[in-house]
Amino acid sequence: MIVGIDFDNTIVSYEGIFHAAAVERGLLPADAPRHKQGVRDALRAMDREADWTELQGYVYGPGLAAAPPYPLVAECIAFLLANGVQVHVVSHKTRYPYLGDRHDLHAAARSWLVAQGFVDTGMLDESQVFLEQSKAEKLQRIAALGCGYFIDDLEEFLTDPDFPATATPILFRPQSSKTASPAGGAPADRTLLTMESWAAITDFFRALLPQNQPGEPGDCV
Repeated sequence: MIVGIDFDNTIVSYEGIFHAAAVERGLLPADAPRHKQGVRDALRAMDREADWTELQGYVYGPGLAAAPPYPLVAECIAFLLANGVQVHVVSHKTRYPYLGDRHDLHAAARSWLVAQGFVDTGMLDESQVFLEQSKAEKLQRIAALGCGYFIDDLEEFLTDPDFPATATPILFRPQSSKTASPAGGAPADRTLLTMESWAAITDFFRALLPQNQPGEPGDCV
């Protein structure tokens, strides 16, 4: 079995991080909405799209060090690896921000994975992390890796017409980040599984894995 996992808002939790950065930089008052979408909407309501773009570059760059992983995501990955599952981190973002200081966003993401113990600690190898430049490249990478499952926080990505038909999409949607679903939804021939926590994702794979013997050839779902 091969499982792919998105990075931003799936492994990394930005709960409160955008708010703190916006307040620190004097963009918003302390009583502004704390979640990412609220910060974005507040800045856009003030016609400050450029400030929002620069804020993202900061948070995904040097500000990333302040962001924690979601609870139990490391334990889930460790469980999968211990049961013979191949795990890859596959994300997409530009290498540098569109506006503001020229932070290397890919280097920041890789440094975060090392600092948080996901890479170079016996869990994942650097070669199992793929940071693509575009959504199309991310979709191609998922297909090329042969992922049987892919976990992401964006429903519109998992229901994209080009999402690999061989991969089962798992929507990671913790309670704190729930928003209205975009129009459309999963294609009629595709099941979109929704999980509210990494504990639930672990339980899902725990129930699934006894059907396969770890290390058995041809085990990509």
